[in-house]
Amino acid sequence: MRLVFLLIAALLFAACAPSSGVPAAHSPTPSPSPATTSVSGSIGAAQYRIEIPTIWNGTLFLYSHGYVAPGRINLATDSPLPLISSWLLDHGYAIAGSSYSSTGWAIEDALKDQVAVLDLFNQRFSKPKRVIAWGGSLGGIITAGLVQTYPDRFAGAIPLCGVLAGGVATWNTGLDGAYAFKTLLAPASQLQLVGITNPQANADLAAQVFNQAAATPQGQARIALIAALGDLPGWFDLTGPEPAPTDYAAQEAAQARWESQVDFPFEFQYRAELEQRAGGNPSWNTGVDYAHQLAISSNRAEVTALYSAAGLDLAADLRALDAGTRINADPKAAAYLDRFVSFEGNLSVPVLTMHTIGDGLVVPQDETAYADVVRAAGKQDLLRQLFVHRAGHCAFSAAETIMAFEAMLARLDAGNWGGPALAPGTLNDGALALGDSYQTVGGFLKSPPAFENFTPGAYPRPFAKGSLVPT
Repeated sequence: MRLVFLLIAALLFAACAPSSGVPAAHSPTPSPSPATTSVSGSIGAAQYRIEIPTIWNGTLFLYSHGYVAPGRINLATDSPLPLISSWLLDHGYAIAGSSYSSTGWAIEDALKDQVAVLDLFNQRFSKPKRVIAWGGSLGGIITAGLVQTYPDRFAGAIPLCGVLAGGVATWNTGLDGAYAFKTLLAPASQLQLVGITNPQANADLAAQVFNQAAATPQGQARIALIAALGDLPGWFDLTGPEPAPTDYAAQEAAQARWESQVDFPFEFQYRAELEQRAGGNPSWNTGVDYAHQLAISSNRAEVTALYSAAGLDLAADLRALDAGTRINADPKAAAYLDRFVSFEGNLSVPVLTMHTIGDGLVVPQDETAYADVVRAAGKQDLLRQLFVHRAGHCAFSAAETIMAFEAMLARLDAGNWGGPALAPGTLNDGALALGDSYQTVGGFLKSPPAFENFTPGAYPRPFAKGSLVPT
């Protein structure tokens, strides 16, 4: 169990950006080869790192790192793994990235800082023939935000495990889970959902409430309901198989770990940083029908079964959620979060996304939300989405990531996606052909390539850019 926890923590460490200069867990920063020019420094409050091979093919990969918790050290990185950096440089690609000027929900800064790195690259070297934006987790939403905000600067984008439902939808969904948690498990507590005055104490209180609830069948059933409102997957252990469709106890245990070990810091602690940045609370649950939210969840059967086994009245708990005191958004704060960033779907360059199916921090339904707005804008031909059968957030092997690069490069060279090239079997064969050293997740866990055909369900609380915000 300790090993599994360390593996999950290491992957989150890599995906959400390191708190030290290490680009990925247990992976030291590689020394540049003699054939590589490496430069680093600062642009304003942000640091940057650029590496360019002596024989450069004219393509630059601009990497956007993930979330750095408030107060953590924030250093620049141009790739999450040395093995990926080496592959790109050895194949003639330049790589670059920024630290961003701030931590937390740093999208506003990241968009400006990443473009500043591009400008510096142009001045220091020469203007690339094409720039491909890529990044994971928060870096995935930043990647999609870059090509939406600066479409003329990029040839394509590869958001990995990206927060592609957008900022408003993501934090609204998080509020739903926090609201249900307090309403059902600690209605008389001092737990704060918004306007958090002491983030660490609030997180500690949430952990106490959770630990008490998780020890009883009734608490476990309610934890499953809370998870269902965010459609969390019932798979946490990336070293083990996915629980069977009717193994509801195992699914709830996995969801409980996603909630308590991964999601709660954002819902009960890091929200304070967002509210300070946005100038108020940007989230709301006014008008939400929680019975409907459960009805559209992929976890409905699990919740129904666990409530029955625990002797609880599910309808009564749903009535309690619907009758509870709702939370309004500060319109200015919501508008800020809409700017940084929600999506309109009007793509002008090819975008290739990739997601694990067992991701409980950024659920695969984020891909549905993004695809829906792209389709509504009539730009679906520019979007392709890949899925990997594995638990974990951003739990891709180096080989799987490189296959996403190869697919995007082929799309840019050919001018079309070439359907068979994106078939899971073809991608898995290509990943295997890279060799054994590339079949690692996070740089240390061996795992065979696992591309598969997968269709995620609907995102729980979708929000299109510019939609009316309830107050």
